[in-house]
Amino acid sequence: MCTVSERIKNLKELLFKNKREISLERAKLYTESYKNTEGQPAILRRAKATAHILNNVQIVINDGELIVGGRTVKPRSGIASPEMSPYWIYDELDTLATRPQDQFYISEEDKEFFRNELFPFWKGKSLKDLVNSRLPNNVKNAQKQRIIKLNQTDKGQGHIIPSFDKVLNKGLGYMIDEVKEKMKKNPNNNFYKAALITLEATQNHIERYGKLARDMAVNEKNQNRKKELLEISRISYKISKYKPDTFYEALQLFWYINIALQYESNASSISPGRFDQYMYPFYKKDIENGLDIEFAKELLRCLWLKMNDVVLLRSQESAKYFAGFPTGYTIILGGLDRNGRDAVNELSYLILDTYGDIKLPQPNLGVRINEKTPREFLIKTAETIRLGTGIPQVFNDEVIIPAYLNRGVSLEDARDYAVVGCVELSIPGKTYGLHDIALFNLLKVMEVTLKESNGNFNSYNELIDAIKKNINKYVKDMIEGSNVVDQAHREFAPTPLLSCFVENALKTGMDITSGGAKYNFSGVQGIGVANLSDSLYIIKKAVFEDKEITLPELVKILNNNYKDNEILRQKFINKYPKYGNDIDDVDYCGSEILSHYCKEVEKYKNIRGGFFQPGSYTVSAHIPLGEAVGATPDGRLSGEQLADGGLSPMVGMDKNGPTAVLKSVSKIDTYLISNGSLLNVKFNPSVLEGIEGIRKFIGFLQSFMRLKLQHIQFNIVSAETLRDAQKHPEKYKNLVVRVAGYSAIFIELNKSIQDDIINRTEHIL
Repeated sequence: MCTVSERIKNLKELLFKNKREISLERAKLYTESYKNTEGQPAILRRAKATAHILNNVQIVINDGELIVGGRTVKPRSGIASPEMSPYWIYDELDTLATRPQDQFYISEEDKEFFRNELFPFWKGKSLKDLVNSRLPNNVKNAQKQRIIKLNQTDKGQGHIIPSFDKVLNKGLGYMIDEVKEKMKKNPNNNFYKAALITLEATQNHIERYGKLARDMAVNEKNQNRKKELLEISRISYKISKYKPDTFYEALQLFWYINIALQYESNASSISPGRFDQYMYPFYKKDIENGLDIEFAKELLRCLWLKMNDVVLLRSQESAKYFAGFPTGYTIILGGLDRNGRDAVNELSYLILDTYGDIKLPQPNLGVRINEKTPREFLIKTAETIRLGTGIPQVFNDEVIIPAYLNRGVSLEDARDYAVVGCVELSIPGKTYGLHDIALFNLLKVMEVTLKESNGNFNSYNELIDAIKKNINKYVKDMIEGSNVVDQAHREFAPTPLLSCFVENALKTGMDITSGGAKYNFSGVQGIGVANLSDSLYIIKKAVFEDKEITLPELVKILNNNYKDNEILRQKFINKYPKYGNDIDDVDYCGSEILSHYCKEVEKYKNIRGGFFQPGSYTVSAHIPLGEAVGATPDGRLSGEQLADGGLSPMVGMDKNGPTAVLKSVSKIDTYLISNGSLLNVKFNPSVLEGIEGIRKFIGFLQSFMRLKLQHIQFNIVSAETLRDAQKHPEKYKNLVVRVAGYSAIFIELNKSIQDDIINRTEHIL
């Protein structure tokens, strides 16, 4: 690793110098526009509001920046979107700075402005109001029971990979001309009108940076910095109209588009996708023409720091599910190309190198591996994982590509898959997948099933049939609720700018929320597989086979949270084997239920004509979802967390080593969970020491691949270090750990999540 420049040190320090604040600037500008567009079609109102923001928001170029552009003047500021829901913000104005997770400072002046101006305007008019007015009682009841959780009810829609390759290879001017040609043939199409408004506003926004850089250069005394500012100005004016020709120009245009898309939706996980593929031609050409590779690295480091400038403001409840600001700048490296050839290139290595120089939560790097992946790239991946930030995560082409074929995706497109947000699988530039539209608590369904009957089942199979029947019932509720949310986004919050970067939208003249994308999925996650496996096995063995206790007796004990039955609870925890130890009888209990859930989900279509597809990941929701579930037969007490990740074993229950964990997870039909899955594994740092450690770790990755698991990620940090960080946070300001499908700064997490990470089994190889 090289020693980073003073520029990078200073820019990194600037990110964390001051406390996070809330910016109301976007909300003010958005509301100003909406006051002037009353009665107009929603898509035009959205476009004009986005344009008003892009044309008027304050912009800044910080000292030393080479890549410029940001959502707010102050670093790492949260942006409020009262049009999505003004209610939680109003309720939490006085607690935002002191809440347990993801605190933000907000001035008294801004509090009053929100209370007196923004809240009265949006009360009764927000996306949340529209969703709530349409949710039927059965869906509300399922939510109240915490069996399902509907997402995207109070926030803009992200979780998408725009076609950055299109704008980089053709330019903004080309895209504007393309829309104008469409408008000649379809003069009354409001989508085309909205698309043009937003594209031209993006163009103007970029030119504003060109002017700012030029003006700053006039008064700049440092001649080197003056040259840099003039170059930023030149690049900005050029790429506002024409396609980039150099690596620097391509990186800057890429970032400007990201910022514009953020202003439109203020959404998480507008992800870069296969960055090493579409950026490589620019890099290769420049290197051949004599570009200093160290300058190319410096540009990448500057871009990575920019990605860490974007943090998302969520409600206190939502922050439990997405703790630590997972903004979802997920970049995927390597894998196969559209022709089935290995796609690793020099830029793939360079990205891992430069990430190692900054070691922050973003970009959320991932690596695709397959039988053709070069060993050198596996070594580089392992060396980067050894840094201990939980990055990169690893995805398996050998199962994900066939899983997409199972969903009707073409072979070429399936080979081109990437990842949005945490672990959600998507086809870049072609999919509007609503990947995170709902969570389904499988363990809660088991609890409800047991309570409904007081445990009066004559056999284990009778219980399983009843659980499956309830899954069918509540999946239907989840589908109904998800479609209500989907329809609300179509009517209230279309995304004409984002739609310009998704294939088929311009061709069909439809916003992606109306079905304009090539692929239209809705992703719903089945949660609780590990605890379900462990609980069902104990019921099967202790109740129906060994007859140590009757099921009604067990249900009564669970209802009383094991009161006066601690000996029995410890017996359930310690005597009976658990998921994650490669024991078929245990592992198949949960995999059978998850497969049933998946096959039930895939029967349904969404309102855009696409299919619902299941996944199995929790982000950090295993803690709040556990709060909703009473005591369970695996020895969990009421309200305790569920197993982390999605497919990970319950904390501390994987006792037979990491390979046994892989083999347990391999018994799940991973071809079915095509929306994504998540497996956390924690290693002691000593495991990856030296050449021998790297060699063993690569063998472990190859086992993961050949066992057909979808995803794996790692924490390479000792519990001792994490405990010390809890006690002395001032000493660990830069300690980054893996939470779920993302990494976060450890001291910015609340204690319950910190404890969860500490308590995960620390494996050796």
